[in-house]
Amino acid sequence: MPSPSEFLPGTVALVGAGPGDPELLTLKAVKAIAAATVLLVDDLVSDAVLDHASPKARIVHVGKRGGCKSTPQAFIEKLMVMAAREGEMVVRLKGGDPFIFGRGGEEVEHLRAAGIQVQVVNGITAGLAGLTSLGVPLTHREHAHGVVFVTGHAKPGDSGTDWQALAATARDAKLTLVIYMGVSSAAQIQQDLLTGLPAHTPLAVIQHASLPQQRHAVTTLAQLHATIESEGLGSPAVIVVGDVVSGIAAMQQAPQAVPRSA
Repeated sequence: MPSPSEFLPGTVALVGAGPGDPELLTLKAVKAIAAATVLLVDDLVSDAVLDHASPKARIVHVGKRGGCKSTPQAFIEKLMVMAAREGEMVVRLKGGDPFIFGRGGEEVEHLRAAGIQVQVVNGITAGLAGLTSLGVPLTHREHAHGVVFVTGHAKPGDSGTDWQALAATARDAKLTLVIYMGVSSAAQIQQDLLTGLPAHTPLAVIQHASLPQQRHAVTTLAQLHATIESEGLGSPAVIVVGDVVSGIAAMQQAPQAVPRSA
């Protein structure tokens, strides 16, 4: 296993590029990107992040965006193994954090099974960066005793999240829900969450978290789907549900989408 401070030929690093703002990269991520001879880059990684790559590095864009045509996961894993066996220093550059809905776990397992040394460099996940950009915490001693990161997109053949059970748990345990990839399923998610959470539960929808084009809307659970439709919000976005959002909601008379700079 390579030292945590080393990025060696013939190895792979799964690197979190964060939510988009290049200033939110960790120092270790910058070091890994600079050391890479091959970078396999997700669509959600901003071009500014790639400014840290060596001019000699080979950059391969491999897709991965919810609702869009993506490079097959098996092909990405094959590319990583092939490049590492050819002696390249491979960086798999992912939006957010590799281990939060980034298939990092699957890739680590595949690489280890192939005998490839791999290390992971964490990144700031969009669910944290998005709400932080609005000046709101995910946890609060009075409003939220914990936080749940959950996907709104189930893989084919999977029944997905039991939203009704999750709603009851969030209500009883005072949890903030951070929903990734949930915009396309917002109507169903709203309907199921309303079985356990009050209609007036505040929530925020944050699109393009941390980027200059960031937009957000603050509304209530009862108006989730309608707000997404009326404000034209789309992917990539996170939906944050819980009383921690009430500080923003109190400052607004009605749901509205605003630029990040506003």
